[in-house]
Amino acid sequence: MAVNPLQYLAQAELIHSEQVVNQAISTIAQHLNRDYAPSAQNASPIVLCVMGGAVFFTGQLLPKLQFPLELDYVQATRYHGGTQGKTLKWLVRPKENIHNRKVLILDDILDQGITLQAIVEQCSLLGASEIKTAVLVEKDLAESKPIQANYVGLSVPNRYVFGCGMDVYGWWRNMPAIYALNHA
Repeated sequence: MAVNPLQYLAQAELIHSEQVVNQAISTIAQHLNRDYAPSAQNASPIVLCVMGGAVFFTGQLLPKLQFPLELDYVQATRYHGGTQGKTLKWLVRPKENIHNRKVLILDDILDQGITLQAIVEQCSLLGASEIKTAVLVEKDLAESKPIQANYVGLSVPNRYVFGCGMDVYGWWRNMPAIYALNHA
């Protein structure tokens, strides 16, 4: 039986409106513009977009950044089209051009931290001189995470959330607001 994606939205609760999301992205941009202000000591970073969830966040954030940067991407997943995290699967690893470079990793959500930690570890193994992370949202969990993001836009409850690049069974990454499923 095919599922109608409209049912997911109809059965969801709005967590953060489009306006709140836009303000959070602007605030992250302000912090990044301060921390990466061009100077002789502050080499331009390589920005790594974590595909495919961070595409929305990256696309909204990049026009607000006022410093030179190079853009690339990585792709690692634990969800495989579902709502439960599984083993990490690499589709695109960080490239060797990050050796002796500052790296800024952009991701949609810091959930348990397993994927983001693996990406940071790969960048470290490749010799990045500095690694910072920015996430649009961080999930409030009772247990501690193996990594903390340097920049966090919003907090979300410990529920399955979608919109703003995060999907529900492959749908609704395009929503400009953040919703939570009432069931998962």
